[in-house]
Amino acid sequence: MTPEMPDVTRARHGRPVHHWRRDVVELAALFTAVAVADAVANLIGHGPDGPALLVVSAVVLAATAVFHVWWSRRHTHAPPVSDTGARPTAETRPAGPSGQPAVCETGGVLWRMRTTVKDEPGSLAALCAALAERRVDILSLQTHPLAAGTVDEFLLRAPGPLTAAEITRAVALAGGTATWIERADAHDLVDVPTRVLGLAARTALDTAELPLALRQLLGRCTIRSLPGAPAGGGRGPQPVPVEGILEDTVMRLPAPEGGVLTVERPYLPFTPTEFARARALVELDGRLGPRIPDGHDVLTLPEGNDITVRRVDTGDLAAARAMHERCSPHTLGLRYHGPVGDADRYLNHLLSPRFGRTLAAQTASGKIVGLGHLLWDGDETEVALLVEDEWQRRGIGAELLGRLVALAAEAGCASVYAVTKASNTGMVAAMRGLGLPLDYQVEEGTLVITARLAPAPVSTAPRVQPPHLG
Repeated sequence: MTPEMPDVTRARHGRPVHHWRRDVVELAALFTAVAVADAVANLIGHGPDGPALLVVSAVVLAATAVFHVWWSRRHTHAPPVSDTGARPTAETRPAGPSGQPAVCETGGVLWRMRTTVKDEPGSLAALCAALAERRVDILSLQTHPLAAGTVDEFLLRAPGPLTAAEITRAVALAGGTATWIERADAHDLVDVPTRVLGLAARTALDTAELPLALRQLLGRCTIRSLPGAPAGGGRGPQPVPVEGILEDTVMRLPAPEGGVLTVERPYLPFTPTEFARARALVELDGRLGPRIPDGHDVLTLPEGNDITVRRVDTGDLAAARAMHERCSPHTLGLRYHGPVGDADRYLNHLLSPRFGRTLAAQTASGKIVGLGHLLWDGDETEVALLVEDEWQRRGIGAELLGRLVALAAEAGCASVYAVTKASNTGMVAAMRGLGLPLDYQVEEGTLVITARLAPAPVSTAPRVQPPHLG
């Protein structure tokens, strides 16, 4: 989650989806269809064989509709893997050393599957029987009764040669519709209550864990937090009721710090159960208030000075503003890409643990001389650095950046990006010093550097003593 800031990349990163465009297109298509139908009816109806042609047309349309229903029941409605970001299926995932797909330790391949069946006796039994015929083991099952049917979520262990297409075809023949499937891993073997309690414990220890916990709870999704009073001024978002709003693939909840928290997931609608779990996590975070875990490291710079690196939040706002006052306009301009006088206005948001994590480099006297921010930006992650002029080129920026990237990898982020200028040689050198694959893009006079990470597996267990500063 990231605050609304007048950064030149905000139009590129975390762009909201405008569903009204789809509504306008559908409305225009409806009007066009009515007009065409009226013209055809007038043209044919007044001819010598008009009534007979209209009857034949009606029969053809009815036959087409019946064929469409039959065809849809035989094929899955799941989006392609490339669109959902799901793990590769058995046909496309990388092979192991022997050329065969990787399997779980107990044998077979793990799959997560969701399908909709009719809410009538025997529907679920027919589905389970179809899976059993193909020697698919059901490890866990959750049911979500809805008005139009029942959504069933499965954790499956299937024989290695059985593909995703074969599983969904069997499900469709047994009456399942709108089937979605992706590869699972050992973390999915943890039962849902235990996993939810673990995520709640992580959220209780650290405010910055809320968006990460929501992503682990709901899968691939985009999370945005719009503050009630934007730092740049102007009107805030339309408030939502206390109980929140659920709209198909979008849920809106009152943000703990005020404003609106929006969670959006492509293709796969949220169930009422998922909505209730997400709302409970957000309510827990709001009741506990801002908090960060204790922890710090003492580093010795090449010239012999000791620097303390620790997590900071809005309680360190005064010290951060004092560092701003000691920084030159040139240094502030390289960091904020805008009017230098506005820099202090965004510090409260940048230091808030609800929008990410902030590390500070602090002298023995308590003076902050460097800040590093890791910001949740929708489904992307931004890193930013600011080091006081007198303390630059001593390795402080590189140290902060390395720790921020480690935190991002621990959180399961696939990449991090930094927005700077080509003239900011210090930031460019720090990104290159990570030793990671980098992508460079010049956008509206700025340089966007993206580092691709190899995310470490994220545990849902609470971290009583976090490593380093995590």
